[in-house]
Amino acid sequence: MNEFLKKAGLLIFETIKVVLISFAIILPIRFFLIQPFYVEGASMEPSFHSKEYLIIDEISYRFSDPERGEVVVLRYPRDRRQFFIKRIVGLPGERIRLENGIVSVNGRPLEESYVSELYMNNASMDEITLGADEYFVMGDNRTNSLDSRSFGPISRNAIVGRAWIRGWPFNRISLFSAPQY
Repeated sequence: MNEFLKKAGLLIFETIKVVLISFAIILPIRFFLIQPFYVEGASMEPSFHSKEYLIIDEISYRFSDPERGEVVVLRYPRDRRQFFIKRIVGLPGERIRLENGIVSVNGRPLEESYVSELYMNNASMDEITLGADEYFVMGDNRTNSLDSRSFGPISRNAIVGRAWIRGWPFNRISLFSAPQY
């Protein structure tokens, strides 16, 4: 019986050690490097559909600034407990205007190959100039997106990270990069 308790105690100790080592590895990765994100809603169609799982890169923006065209996860400015997924269309210091559904940056129309005509609308918005720490974000589904057109530019600290990998569904697994303009 004494030998049994000794082996059971050793097994428990080894199990606790494995769990602690696992947490020591997994928690920093989860909280500082990457995190999963579940897409809800149609605001980013056709690029992203509801119920897709993404891996968000949280570390890149610690070393570089977000770029135009990147898809980011951000905290909703009116309720920071909510997370949105949107595309960056305007960078700090730029002038943004929306006329008949066409986004112009510093007076030049933005070529947005990722926006399908099915998801366009003829919305217009007066020109705004972004501040030194502001980004203008929009959904790819312009007819069904709550974005900077309604809640205004977002600050840099509202951005959680950029969409890096689509992990589900398996037939749409892919890596993401910003489009070239």
